[in-house]
Amino acid sequence: MSETGTDAKLIRMANQIATFFLSQPEDVRVEGVATHINKFWEVRMRRRFFELVAVPDAGFLPLVIEAASSIKRPGEPDSTAVGVGQEAAAGAPGGKGVVAGETLSELSIPETTP
Repeated sequence: MSETGTDAKLIRMANQIATFFLSQPEDVRVEGVATHINKFWEVRMRRRFFELVAVPDAGFLPLVIEAASSIKRPGEPDSTAVGVGQEAAAGAPGGKGVVAGETLSELSIPETTP
């Protein structure tokens, strides 16, 4: 599988998300990365993500690899994915809007209970 400029950008974006969450408490890092990707990455991005994450040494940070099991795989039930609600699972016209999980008012950092 050859890596394109788009692939490099996707890997860089995933690693930037992970780098941010490395500054957060350890118990929210994995869920934070997965929640962000589930909320803001469209189906094509997540599909390519899973193709790339299957390639050894693709360039993902370990936190991205760890979060992959909690990221919704396109076309599969989202029972193991985090940060996706029933309305997001049902989809939205064009894959856009709050129904698809897009919002700027919600934090991508999972809430923790004391």
